[in-house]
Amino acid sequence: MSSIGTGYDLSASQFSPDGRVFQVEYAHKAVENGGTVIGLRGKDGVVFAIEKIVTSKLYEPGANKRIFNIDQHVGMAVSGIISDARQIAETARSEAASYRAQYGVGIPLKYLNERVSMYMHAYTLYSAVRPYGCSVLLSAYETDGPTLYMIDPSGVSYGYYGCAVGKAKQSAKTEIEKLKLSEMTCKDLVKEAARIIYLVHDELKDKQFELEMSWVGAHTKGIHQRVPADLKAEAETKARQAMAEDSDSDTEDM
Repeated sequence: MSSIGTGYDLSASQFSPDGRVFQVEYAHKAVENGGTVIGLRGKDGVVFAIEKIVTSKLYEPGANKRIFNIDQHVGMAVSGIISDARQIAETARSEAASYRAQYGVGIPLKYLNERVSMYMHAYTLYSAVRPYGCSVLLSAYETDGPTLYMIDPSGVSYGYYGCAVGKAKQSAKTEIEKLKLSEMTCKDLVKEAARIIYLVHDELKDKQFELEMSWVGAHTKGIHQRVPADLKAEAETKARQAMAEDSDSDTEDM
């Protein structure tokens, strides 16, 4: 009974006999059903790339963005339930604004990560609430260089050189591990990030998607920004060409 959650998944504050919290596992499942999100940390900045699944041709392009500005120097990318993510973004903005008002400088990403992860973890402790069904990536470029963190629905966070969450996270991680991230510039990372998103996208199940990209680094003077449209378009074109070349080589091998 306990292995499938029967009777032990009604509250986020209850453990099953084998030590699992099923509501947290359900929140992880919500993230896995969302589009793939990757964060790549290079030598001069951090790049986010998001596979935003478009489930209807009637939707307006650009709606329901999954990249947020938290402070001038801090960016956030999310996978999972977008309405949950907006709530976390508002909390993160409140923490960043509070720190800036109190100390007169932008909040270091280390401290923002701790505050947001504690907030998300609090929602796994009480039976009156449920865990957030989203994972969060945070990035910044600070005096000691680029920084990247990922927080999962349980409130656990790690610092990363490169990470992936969402539907095709395992395939994306395999591709990220092939890269020498510490030697790559942000412009290189933009091309690689677009290639990976196009590579892991499942055309059979999800026919349409929008690619969202942002970066923060030395070239943006530490300000989190969307990747310029011309550079993004170039990266997407090269990603499609790489996909076409791979499919041609597979056909020749057969």
